[in-house]
Order: sequence, then structure tokens, then C-alpha cells
Amino acid sequence: MELERYIRQTIFSPLGEEGQRRLLASSVVIIGCGGLGCNIANLLTRAGVGHIRVVDRDYVELDNLHRQILFDEEDIERGLPKAIAAAEKLRKVNSQVEIKPLVADVHHRNVEEIIKDRDLVLDGTDNFETRYLINDACVKHDTPWIYGGAVGSYGMTMNIIPHQTACLRCLFTEPPPPGTIPTCDTMGILGSVPAVIGSIEATEAIKLLSGKGSPNPGVIHIDLWENTFEVFQVARQETCPSCGQGKFEFLEAKEAAMVTSLCGRNAVQITPVTEVTISLPALAKRLQAIGEVTFNEFLLRFQVNDYLVTIFPDARAIIRGTSDETVARNLYAKYIGT
Repeated sequence: MELERYIRQTIFSPLGEEGQRRLLASSVVIIGCGGLGCNIANLLTRAGVGHIRVVDRDYVELDNLHRQILFDEEDIERGLPKAIAAAEKLRKVNSQVEIKPLVADVHHRNVEEIIKDRDLVLDGTDNFETRYLINDACVKHDTPWIYGGAVGSYGMTMNIIPHQTACLRCLFTEPPPPGTIPTCDTMGILGSVPAVIGSIEATEAIKLLSGKGSPNPGVIHIDLWENTFEVFQVARQETCPSCGQGKFEFLEAKEAAMVTSLCGRNAVQITPVTEVTISLPALAKRLQAIGEVTFNEFLLRFQVNDYLVTIFPDARAIIRGTSDETVARNLYAKYIGT
């Protein structure tokens, strides 16, 4: 009876009953429950991965619904956090699977506890700050993880097996400077893209957890609009700070930014720890799609919902309209970068 619901998987000979039983005994954590995370969680729950932890810091909003398949308008009306809404839906899909939601901002103080005792970590995040933390934690604890990203019409994913394959810092040695990479909020995204990348992540997870099949050894890059599918090989770097030298700079209390609530102003200031120079004209061009942007040589300012965001050439930002540091971090990651 336990395997009856998975019959269409178990008769797929590369997986079989043995592989299915391994899935049922496996545990994963999905960090981020947006477009990628929703698809990954949905597929792994239906596939019968026995223990799934879903982590997200945000709540459900209207513009999530075109791509975040676990949510609906009722979740918005109820003001539900994404992790809670996702867990409610997933439990209705498969009562055999243990679903544990965690409403939390992943940072250097909690990431090791979040991934503790999990067989695999899956990336459903939307920013490099969190990905570098995941990479450090997983390399340190020899926990496999799957990187994924999606924006516009394209996305990419990569399996990372610590000390066997290249890690994220082998691929991207340093985080991209703030304001230099597109995000879903500045470039937009087709709902089909996280569905495809999330499906690949979920399939790779099934291979890794079951011990069946041949996991992808490189970076898969897909552009659905341009009809391209490419696989790039990435060599492990012995000089890599993380997997090569064992230096976990992002994990060891090195904040990507200093965050300060501005007393009496209902505003939060975010200041990168490292010295950065940002191009305000280039950032303005990317942000024009979301609303009116004004800037001069000294600062850039734009309004998003109830928040007024002011950005300076050194990547410092003041976010007015909230005193919640988590909300401010979220806005900074969405519109400026890591």
C-alpha cells in the first residue's frame, strides 16, 4: 500500500522499487519558496521524498501567482507566509511525506542548523548572498546541494557535491557587485522558466537521493525564448576559497551588509561591508520597468509599493516605509542585488 501511489515511478526501470524506497527514507531542505522552490517542493512531494523542510522569509503577494504554483488568492487574503501556505498545499498532496515549514531569513547564524541532518539542499532562492551562505555551509558539512536560478526567459542549474565537483565559488569566485545582475523584479520572468529549471533540479535530486541514474556533472543553461539548451563543464578549482582552501568567508560572520534601523524615520539603511561603486544610470535603466525612477550623480530614488528606496553610488541604500530589517533586506536583494 505504501508504494501504490508511486506505481508510475516504480515501473520506470532506472528508478524501480529500490530507488523509491530510498526516496521515502530521504530528507531534503528547500531554501526559498518562490517560482523555483514551489516547483521543486511540489515535484518532490509527489515523488515521495519522505522528509521535506521548506524555508522562506516572505509572504504571498499577488504578483507571485503567475509562477509560484503552490499559492492562490486565498493565501493572499489570509496574509500567509509562503512556507506556511506551501506546507498546507503539500500536505494535501501527499500525507505520507513529512512537511516542515520554517518562516525565517537564512543567514550565517542559522544556515548550518537549517541544513543539519539533511541528505540534500535545494536552491530556490533569488539572491547570491544566500547562495554563498548555502555553499559554505554545505561544503563545510559535506552536504550535497543543487544550485538553481531563473530570470527573464532563461535559467541555470548545477549539482554541487562537496569535494567531488566544482562548488559555487569555483563557478563564481566572488559575488556579483550590487546592481549589476538582473532580477525578476527588474527584468521580469516567464512562469515557464522556473517550472523547467525547478523540474530539472527535482529530477537531479531524485537521482542523487535514490543513487540511481547519472547526475548532471556540469551547468545546464536553458533559454526558453531563444530555444537553447546548453551544458557547460566546470572544473573544480584547487584555489577555490571554499572547497579548495576551506575558508568559509560568508559563513564566518562576514555580513554582506550592515543593516541599521534609522530611529524616528521608519526607515532602514543597508550598507555593503565591502567597498563597491555602483552605476546609477545603469541601475536606473533596469529599474524603469517597475515605475518612475529619478536620479542624479549623487543618488537614485524609486518608489515600490509603500516603500521609497534611495540608493547611493557606494551601493548604500535607505529604505523608507519600514523599520523591519528583514523587509529591507528583501527589498535590497530584489531591486539592487547582493
